[in-house]
Amino acid sequence: MRHVRRLEPSSANLDSGTVLAAWERFVQGVDQVPDVRPLVAISWHRCREQYRVDPHLTEAPVAVAELEHTPEHDVVFAELGFRAASVAHEVGSLGGVVTVTDATGRILAEWGDQATLARAGESNLAPWFCWSECAVGTNGMGTALEAHGPVRIRGAEHWCQALHDWVGAGIAVRDVVTREPIAVLGVCRWRSPLPAATESWLANAATMIQCPLKRHARDSGAELVAAYTQARAHSGAALAAVDTAGKVVIADDMASELLGVPACTPAVDPTLRWNPGLPELITAARYAARQAAHNPDWIGSTQIFAHLADEPTSISIRPVFSFGRLIGNLVSFGASGGAQLPQAEGAAHLRAQPRRLVAMRDNRMVLLRLPEVSFAESQGNDVWLSTDQGRLRAASMSLDKLEGELADVGFLRVHRRYVVNLSRIREIERGLKGELSLVMDDRAKEMVPVSRRHAAAVRRALDI
Repeated sequence: MRHVRRLEPSSANLDSGTVLAAWERFVQGVDQVPDVRPLVAISWHRCREQYRVDPHLTEAPVAVAELEHTPEHDVVFAELGFRAASVAHEVGSLGGVVTVTDATGRILAEWGDQATLARAGESNLAPWFCWSECAVGTNGMGTALEAHGPVRIRGAEHWCQALHDWVGAGIAVRDVVTREPIAVLGVCRWRSPLPAATESWLANAATMIQCPLKRHARDSGAELVAAYTQARAHSGAALAAVDTAGKVVIADDMASELLGVPACTPAVDPTLRWNPGLPELITAARYAARQAAHNPDWIGSTQIFAHLADEPTSISIRPVFSFGRLIGNLVSFGASGGAQLPQAEGAAHLRAQPRRLVAMRDNRMVLLRLPEVSFAESQGNDVWLSTDQGRLRAASMSLDKLEGELADVGFLRVHRRYVVNLSRIREIERGLKGELSLVMDDRAKEMVPVSRRHAAAVRRALDI
């Protein structure tokens, strides 16, 4: 259980009173905080609505989650530790602390000024305590796990009042294929700003550490192609090679049709593999990875809804290893050998579905109820929401991520650029060549195209 007690208001805030006043309003339930940076406002929303962190929490909880670290991840931890230790004296001379955490926000090690380390210990900013957002709210290390690039959190921008005298910055080192965090490198000071070069140093450190990860990804991609080629010579079934995240490295003609990816062409950049947009395949790939970790000879089978198919398709999954390390799976379509995957597998691991979507209007955060959103559209580097309040930029920068969060609450991917709210479809228009367009029930009666690869899923969802 978290230790909680009420604190008196801090007397040494690092911000002007504007941010502190906004924090006080938001904690009391006010949604609009225009004077707060969007990154922080979105984090506060997660802390209050999704993670339900007590803003008066005074200590970080003991880390209880245990991750199975791969040898590749251990190399990342070691390299981060080396870089942190190399600047420990310099940071310590400024009264600062350097930390390394794993992907759960658990602090693995820290270096720096002894007086600051002692003060940090009062809030359990110490090894084996958890500093993810869901544990202690907005902070440099935890918010870095939720964002891309370096993050700096100052004073009253912290969600917990006990941290308002601190400034922290962090950056997550991410898997170059799955984009999931592996570790975080962080720096913090008490009642003092961080040097201006802190964020550039963090960004450079993360870039240098990800270079060998990219080489490993290229090598594993080439090895998956080789395994696919060997299996293809001995099998007539439709075949694809996917990585441990369910992304496609290469697929034959038939498998490419079912997966909606280019045929017989490995992804140009092995770190940016083809995304078939099939949640069931991703779930199966992750389940296979967990089983193969305990039994390298494991083979499984299940059924998934593939593109251009009105009925579920049977698949068989065979793990592929390189020097004892799992690098992906061979997926055979129309096959059913091996252990049957449980249908509900993965449900417990899904992120909590959002009750509201976060959008931005200028510097203001807008909280939208799901029925207010007609559809989401990817445009350049942004995702835009068509809503009852007009066209708004989504806080999420990835349509794929938005699709995953909304898949179980009535939203469906209908095109590489569009995710629609099924309950907001008014009409379906059929073109001369059989192509479909969806007429939404907004005031403009906007039309959303349905791509050929998503047409069968749309028909199933709408029962047409």
